[in-house]
Amino acid sequence: MSPVLLFSVVISYFIVLLFVAWLTGRNSTNDSFFIGNKNSNWMLVAFGMIGTSLSGVTFVSVPGGVATNNFFYFQIVLGYLLGYMVIAFVLIPLYYKLNLTSIYTYLEKRFGVNAHKAGAFFFILSRLVGATARLYLVISILQLFIFDKLGIPFEVTALVILILILLYTFEGGVKTIIYTDTLQTTGMLMGLVICIVVIVKAMGLDFTAALHLMNDKGYTKIFNTDIMSGSFFLKQIIGGAFIAIAMTGLDQEMMQKNISVKTIKDSQKNIISFSLVLVLVNFLFLFLGGILYLYASTKGISVAPDDLFPTIALSETFSGVIGIIFILALISALFPSVDGAITSITSCFCIDILDLKRKEGTEKQKRSTRLKVHFSFAVLFFIMVLLFKAINDKLIIDFILKFASLTYGPLLGLFSFGILTSRKLKDHLIWVVCIIAPLLVLGIDVCCSPEWYEKKLHVSLGLADISRSLFGGYKIGTELILINGLFTFAGLYVISSRETQVNVQLVAER
Repeated sequence: MSPVLLFSVVISYFIVLLFVAWLTGRNSTNDSFFIGNKNSNWMLVAFGMIGTSLSGVTFVSVPGGVATNNFFYFQIVLGYLLGYMVIAFVLIPLYYKLNLTSIYTYLEKRFGVNAHKAGAFFFILSRLVGATARLYLVISILQLFIFDKLGIPFEVTALVILILILLYTFEGGVKTIIYTDTLQTTGMLMGLVICIVVIVKAMGLDFTAALHLMNDKGYTKIFNTDIMSGSFFLKQIIGGAFIAIAMTGLDQEMMQKNISVKTIKDSQKNIISFSLVLVLVNFLFLFLGGILYLYASTKGISVAPDDLFPTIALSETFSGVIGIIFILALISALFPSVDGAITSITSCFCIDILDLKRKEGTEKQKRSTRLKVHFSFAVLFFIMVLLFKAINDKLIIDFILKFASLTYGPLLGLFSFGILTSRKLKDHLIWVVCIIAPLLVLGIDVCCSPEWYEKKLHVSLGLADISRSLFGGYKIGTELILINGLFTFAGLYVISSRETQVNVQLVAER
């Protein structure tokens, strides 16, 4: 397919986004940027959150993982459902009762300034690394199939894409991305469905026959009953629940959209409807993965898992409309996770670190500060993308999942300790616990899975025999975030004391 045509599609797409941003960002204020004036439509928020949750990584990595992991990823998705119920009926009421702009303000009200700053720091760190890794993965795909053929360097591609994202989020913030995420989620889901239909027809099959063939290959196996495996079904379901709680319910990017909805009931409807649709969409991605591997086996295609979908979609066989649809769907999957990340990080830094809402100054002065912070993080995003390019390992996404488990663990521990107990923390020791707990968990994970770290670090750790003797071959999977949260909770208990008087609004009903 002509790279010039694909390039034109990408530019046209951005022009549409900029137009939507112009329409929604006019007369925006700081409250518009941070929480959309608490007037967002819950149905738009729910639909747009699908794109934010999935991202470009899901678009290429979930289908690409089917050959080795079957449909085991669906176990995690089932766990998500449990986690979203906790968000809807425990966290959402708490956030609305306290009328929060940043959810980490709760930690200051409950424990003090250090808890507040620690929560904000771990969120910013996790989102900064995670979002830039996702951005790198998708830019590298666009670079391979479009920009390399046009002689445009990777650095220029990354810079231009970040400038365009900066332009359409600069003014409106949350108010704008509620609408742009809705547009982009529509593009992603349409692309997903059309790609499935076209590839199934190209194989001369219908959906039932394709599912039977996938079943014969063993791809459709959902539940892993090997208790020693990292993808054992109870680990995946329980881990999935806590991933959803931490990475949605305790995540400023996801929750700033939810608390931009006018009422608690609408926000709860948003979470429940979003979670149900997300289950269906993830199943479609797994179904797509099975079809891609069936097709690849008939054509003798052998590529890296993350390259499978783009290689087939942009091949000569599917030249024309399907290639355009794939590119549109890919960038539609990418940008909701990146624009939301840069907006939420800006919000978190301004509110939680700079304490902008409580500082004296005019609206114009605060706006100027916000814009400077927004631009600074865009520059940092660019630097991080270039760092991932230097590492040049698309499978670094595996590391990012572990990194998220390590950085969200302290958030899980802090919030659960605040909600489930009425104890008071020694404020000056909170940072100690929140740093030591993830390091201890990382050490345990390295000992449990030395092979994984040896592969990533390209070194021999010599821990294989120790791992087998201590853990009997047990591998930590998605429960890593739960273990981290428990370590943090235990550490917080050690530095806590009984609180004779506690604000009952800050402790959920047992």
